[in-house]
Amino acid sequence: MALKEKMEKLISSLEIQDKINNIAQMINNDYKFKIPLLICVLKGACVFFIDLIRQLIVDIHIDFIELSSYGQKIETSKKVNIMKWLSLDIRNRDIIIVEDIIDTGITCKFLIEKLKKNNPKSIKLCTLINKPSKRIKEVKIDYKGFDVPNKFIVGYGLDLNEKYRNLEDIYYLID
Repeated sequence: MALKEKMEKLISSLEIQDKINNIAQMINNDYKFKIPLLICVLKGACVFFIDLIRQLIVDIHIDFIELSSYGQKIETSKKVNIMKWLSLDIRNRDIIIVEDIIDTGITCKFLIEKLKKNNPKSIKLCTLINKPSKRIKEVKIDYKGFDVPNKFIVGYGLDLNEKYRNLEDIYYLID
């Protein structure tokens, strides 16, 4: 694949899979006698979500939502748009939100507050990538993959204007 942007590998596919196994073990332990509803935040989290649910041995239900706060930019607009909402009822359900990356926290905070209005039993947050240096809204992350520096990253579901989601490793863009 010809890359237009200059990139450097940040996290290898082997490191990603190892981390997913660890997260899956924690979820398996925490939900032994429950059936959580895992909510994939599209589009970025889809690759992580699929690899994660294949490692789960507990019974699960899944659903999908699509939110946007970036559009075609590399900086958040700070306004969250709902592109697709849930199809399942979440009342009295144990929810695990599965995100690709949490940086500003704006989207996750918005989503958690919106979900709470539907009276779930619990809400936990799972992310592959955490970028705490960008945090504007604090959110509690229950299952976390990697802390990364304040660089724009792509690959493994993360995109730049819809490109590079299919890369198996995670890269950061070089200015």
